[in-house]
Amino acid sequence: MTDEEIIRLRHQINQLPTGNFHFPEIYGPDWDTLYIGDKVKRGHAFMNAVRAGKFPGIIDTGTKKGGGRVYQKIEKP
Repeated sequence: MTDEEIIRLRHQINQLPTGNFHFPEIYGPDWDTLYIGDKVKRGHAFMNAVRAGKFPGIIDTGTKKGGGRVYQKIEKP
C-alpha cells in the first residue's frame, strides 16, 4: 500500500461516523471496476495496514459479515 493510498484512505475514514464498516465503503466507487484478484490484494493490504497501526482509531474486528471483513472506527479519546 503506497503512502498516497494511505493518505487517501485516511481522508475517506475521516468522513465516516464511528462504528462498523467494510473496506469497499472507504475505497470508493472504483471498487466495483476492480478484478476479484485485485480486490483481494487491496483488501488484504488494508487489513495488514490496520493491524500495523497505520490507521489510528481503526480496528479489525476479526469478523466477516455481509460483504467481507468488518472494521470498526472508534472514537479517539
